[in-house]
Amino acid sequence: MLLTINGEAQEVPAIDRLPALLLHLGVEGTVAVELNGKLVRRKDQESAHVAEGDRLEIVHFVGGG
Repeated sequence: MLLTINGEAQEVPAIDRLPALLLHLGVEGTVAVELNGKLVRRKDQESAHVAEGDRLEIVHFVGGG
């Protein structure tokens, strides 16, 4: 399935839920996800669905000082 992830078109296996997509992409830890222009709250990420043509922005939190 074709998704746009952080501005780049990317072909991924047919995955229907956001956590499975993040696992496939190797994304670990706490992230912020925007799906089709709307922020997916952390508590809603487990149940969020993804579909062909969706646009995602995935941002990692980085600590430092």
